[in-house]
Amino acid sequence: MARLFGTDGVRGLAGRDITAELALDLAAAAARVLGGGRPPAAGAPRALIGNDSRLSGGYLTCAVAAGLAGAGVDVLDVGVLPTPGLAHLAATEDVDLAVMLSASHNPMADNGIKFFARGGFKLPDTVEDLIEASMREPWERPTGAAVGRIRTDHLAPLAYVDHVVNAATARLTGLRIVLDCANGAASEVAPEVMRRLGADVIPLACTPDGLNINAGAGSTHPDMLRRAVVREAADLGFAFDGDADRCLAVDSDGNLVDGDRIMAILAIAMKERGALANNTLVATVMSNLALHHAMRDAGIVLRTTDVGDRYVLEDMLAGGYTVGGEQSGHVIMTEFGTTGDGVLTAVQVASRLVSTGRTMAQLASVVQPLPQVLLNVADVDRARAGTDPGVARAVADARERLGDMGRVLLRPSGTEPLVRVMVEAATHESATEVAEALAGAVRKYLALGDIATPAPVSG
Repeated sequence: MARLFGTDGVRGLAGRDITAELALDLAAAAARVLGGGRPPAAGAPRALIGNDSRLSGGYLTCAVAAGLAGAGVDVLDVGVLPTPGLAHLAATEDVDLAVMLSASHNPMADNGIKFFARGGFKLPDTVEDLIEASMREPWERPTGAAVGRIRTDHLAPLAYVDHVVNAATARLTGLRIVLDCANGAASEVAPEVMRRLGADVIPLACTPDGLNINAGAGSTHPDMLRRAVVREAADLGFAFDGDADRCLAVDSDGNLVDGDRIMAILAIAMKERGALANNTLVATVMSNLALHHAMRDAGIVLRTTDVGDRYVLEDMLAGGYTVGGEQSGHVIMTEFGTTGDGVLTAVQVASRLVSTGRTMAQLASVVQPLPQVLLNVADVDRARAGTDPGVARAVADARERLGDMGRVLLRPSGTEPLVRVMVEAATHESATEVAEALAGAVRKYLALGDIATPAPVSG
């Protein structure tokens, strides 16, 4: 039986995969797993619910609230709010869990259900498995006065706005900033934060109607922002995704600044002000080799994890590190939050512009990305990607050819018969040539039906 939870909660097509019935049952199970630690004298367990701007969030919020209240949990619905905003409230309010309804950067028709435990942290796999198991177990439902109460408080997001404003290291007076909010959860919050800090704000894709979230806008579709920054003669721009847990930037010439460059800017700034714990930045294996070079030159240690912000956070918490993230724009700063926060990231980057007097392009130039080619090789035995001798020889040959000026990475898909081949090199032509050769080796040696005996490979 396939696992219900994915890498970031439960996600799928709303109405088919993510139904009201599933939302209710999942919420009730989460209440039983996460809501049992409160002493009887402290009253009923408490939960927060937030959602992004997609249409299905309305009925799914009702279903989650019903599931929680039916399990004896008092519920506070805070309405449309970025995921990091809900995590912040879960960390600062006396609640046992929080539930976010969002499919992040996915199309409008999708939705998702993700949980935060007391303290505002996402759940580890073991707890998600307990919730999934609890859905199949019989239980005694509360009755009478034991059922939960449901209230709404759509002023709660103001506490998150205050939090992000207070995290700024400089006033933004004089900066002209375009904000692409993807018609999502940041549409009101992000412009309010920047205006309170004194910036001249040009809003873009900030009029959600339930149907237009992520539609040709936001961090996964940055072209509109790039054109707007140039057209408006702005100093820079920021693009968020639907639930605003990621952020990409654009300089005044319309050039995209990805998560690698943003992390470098922030890590160097934190080092200068003594906030970079253990002098370390945490990124994933997908970060460009140029980020490794830039951090080495800045005297900063770069640690890498598997792909996924949850793995970045796990490593950060284990080592006590204070900044980490992904090339996609998920940036976590544990000084201020427990999860990736696009609006907070934008404020920190904009603050750096003001405090240094430098432009976005000048700050971003610390990382000069190497050309990167990513190929998906389908219909292969992904399980043997790390053990097949032929593939191992091909990888070794590619690495020897590229030397210190390139990098090779093979990543088996977690769900499909697919292996992803990533190559970085000094030129795009070289990266393409090496990637295609390596992809050919993967097809040759890992073809489905190949009965070659797996053999351990070192190195």
